[in-house]
Parts: sequence; C-alpha cells; structure tokens
Amino acid sequence: MIEIVQAFDRAPIAQLKGDDAAALERKIEAARRVFADRGAWLKPHQRIDILRKLAGLMAGKRAHLGRQIAREGGKPLTDALIEVDRAIDGVGCAIDELRVRAGREIPMGLTPAADNRHAFTILEPIGVVAAISAFNHPLNLIVHQVVPAVAVGCPVIIKPALTTPLSCLELVGLLHEAGLPEPWCQSFLPETNQLAEALVTDPRIAFLSFIGSAKVGWLLRSKLPPGTRCALEHGGAAPVIIDRSADLGRLIEPLAKGGYYHAGQVCVSVQRIFVHADLLGPLLDGFAARVAALKVGDPVLAETEVGPLITPHEADRVSSWIDEAVAGGTRLIGGGRLSNTALRPAILVNPARDAKVSTLEVFGPVTCVYPYTQLDDAITAANALPFSFQASIFTEDLRTAFTAAERLAASAVMVNDHTAFRTDWMPFAGRRQSGYGVGGIPDTMREMTEEKMIVFRM
Repeated sequence: MIEIVQAFDRAPIAQLKGDDAAALERKIEAARRVFADRGAWLKPHQRIDILRKLAGLMAGKRAHLGRQIAREGGKPLTDALIEVDRAIDGVGCAIDELRVRAGREIPMGLTPAADNRHAFTILEPIGVVAAISAFNHPLNLIVHQVVPAVAVGCPVIIKPALTTPLSCLELVGLLHEAGLPEPWCQSFLPETNQLAEALVTDPRIAFLSFIGSAKVGWLLRSKLPPGTRCALEHGGAAPVIIDRSADLGRLIEPLAKGGYYHAGQVCVSVQRIFVHADLLGPLLDGFAARVAALKVGDPVLAETEVGPLITPHEADRVSSWIDEAVAGGTRLIGGGRLSNTALRPAILVNPARDAKVSTLEVFGPVTCVYPYTQLDDAITAANALPFSFQASIFTEDLRTAFTAAERLAASAVMVNDHTAFRTDWMPFAGRRQSGYGVGGIPDTMREMTEEKMIVFRM
C-alpha cells in the first residue's frame, strides 16, 4: 500500500493500492489496442466536448481541488487555488489550440519532376504517451501532460509523484466522468521504481513526457527504445541580475515571490541574485525585511505564504546546504527550522562560488545574493552552471536590458520580473542539463503529433 500524508504535519490522508507488473501490462496493452484501431479514434469535436465537460467539472470542485493540493503537496491554499484556476484555463487553452492546428501545403511544380502534383500534410497523434510527473504542481503539471495527449488523440498513461497522487487520480476520474473512455487515459501507481522504468521503456510507448530530476530524466532517455520520442523538464538555479539603474522599490516583491513561492520548490525559482555592488546594502535591507515578514506555516490556512517542503528528508538536505555555506563564512539572514518539513526563508550573502547553494538547484526557501561591479562579470557568473532555463534582469536602461537578454544563456529572459513567471500557453523549456524538448500546452500538443504528407498526382 502507498500511504499519502499531509506535507505539513505528516498526518495520514489516504492509503492507495499500488500497481504491479500485471496491471502495467493491462494498461499498456489497453492503450495500444485503442490506438491501433484507427477507425475508432475520437474525432476532434468529440475531444473538444470531453475537454469542455472536464473544465466544467473542475470548476465545480475548485475549492476541493485547492485544499487537496495544499494538503498533499504543502502549497499554501491561496496559491493552490490559483493552480486550480490555471489548470482549468489550461484545458481551455488545449481546446483553443485544437481549433487552429492544421497541416500545411507543400509546393509542387517547382521542377519538371514535381509537375502535376499537389501535396499537403495532416497532423496525426504520435501514439501511446507515458507521462511521469512531479510533486510541486500536482494538478497543473498533470494537466500539462495529460490534456495535450487527450486533445491530439493520444492514449496516455500518467504516473504522478507518489507523494502527491491524489490530484492526478482526481483529474483522471473527472476525464472519465466527462466521457473519455478509460483506455485513453489511465493512471499508474507503480509498486517499484523498476515498474516505472518498465513503463517508459516499453516499445509500445511512442512518447515520454517527463517532469522531474535531471538524473532520472536523462537516465530514462538513455533507455528509450528506438523510435520513442521524449520531452524532459528538469530544473535549474535561476539567475537574476539587478542592474545599477534598477528601481529597488519595484523589485523587492517580485524577488520575494519568485524566490519563496511554494517554499522555493519550483524549477525556475529565483536562486542566484547578482546585484550591483552600489545597491547591495539597500537591496539587502529591503529584501530581508520583506522575506522576514513572510508567513510560514500550515498551508491550508488562508494567511500562509510559505508552506513546508515535501518531505523531512528534503528539509534536512536544504538545511545541510545552508549550514555548509555558513560554515564556509557566508552571512545568513533568516533561516531556521520550524518543524520536520517547514523552514524559515533564508538569504545567503555571497556564498562561495563552489558551495552547493551556488552550483546546484536548492529547491527550497533559499536565495543567494552576490555583489558585482561589471555587468559582463554578472552575466558570466549567471551562465557558468550546466543548467539553462529562465533568467531575469532588473534595469531601467534599455541597452542593458537588451544586452542581458541576448547574452544570458536561457530559454527565456524576463525583464523587470522574476524568473518564475510563466503562463500555460507560452513555450517552457530547459536547455543544457535543464531539459529537452518544449513544454507549454500548445507546444506539447505539437510534440505529441506527427506530420503525414499526402501527394496527389494529377
């Protein structure tokens, strides 16, 4: 049995029966069978109708879904309800994309050999999708992996994080209630990690959607059978540059939100802040005051701004990284342990460039502040790690904004905003070790389709 507990106080929520190898075989074969019957594929209007009903069902359970996210994942209730709203909007985004997606005409007659022909492409679903998800957005990440598959007509088998499976199971159940036949979307709760690997490496799987650690994601990609495509979303150590011209009054709140939202458990959370030396003192004064005022506690309470980490092990790890930096001479502002899983937000001032907090993804309520004098030096430091995801620059100077936007190694650069900004329809992609392929609902729908060309000879 898989025991599900509240992230904050470890109180039991539910016990779930895990899936064994026989269950995995049944699920994969059911998905393969419905996809193999091309004449019975769901039509676009049928898929749109199912997704519309799904959005309505989710809206009707908004409060329940938000509280469930807060309990199993530890996200503060205010943010959990926003996650539900985003997930509902994401379903609508997939419907909108279905209305405009299409193939293209291929020009013919450009040479004598191509004369008297007409060619065009159509879009087809790639096949059975295996999706492995993460804990930090237990509903919206599932929507980003499952809904695009349903929208384009791919059967999908989704494995949620075993710390936060309830939101996933709820969404799958609502899809079935909305009219989607069960083989087109199935959940999978493996008893062992070996069974999860068996899912994604099965030759009947056409596409792997993975959200999680780089170590696991790259390992799974190396084991995919020939022909299986994938998209991997890992993490990073997102850099922020504060230019000498920046308006400190406008950036404290975005930094606090970007650094401590969901206790820093976000793949593009603000982690490394490079501030011009002339602004270091004022920045620390304002930032430290705002961070100290953040309300840490039980995520189901409306006033909570920072909840717990997902497990006591993760809280131990983050605490040990902070201790290592402090032992090396780093100044600590804030910090401290509130419970087995809850940490007070911490700011580390100029930690060693080879410390864990400077070189690895913290994934906790910690930001690091480093002074610089030359913009080029800040950009070089920001680009120094093997991760590349989202970055940001705060500046009132247009030339500086464009210089940083062009030179930062990132898939997206935010100007005068924090690194964790995201909408569900925009491309979302890690580079280098941070990922492979492109996320975001429209882009995921494209990843899960293939172009077929049809040529008519007249």
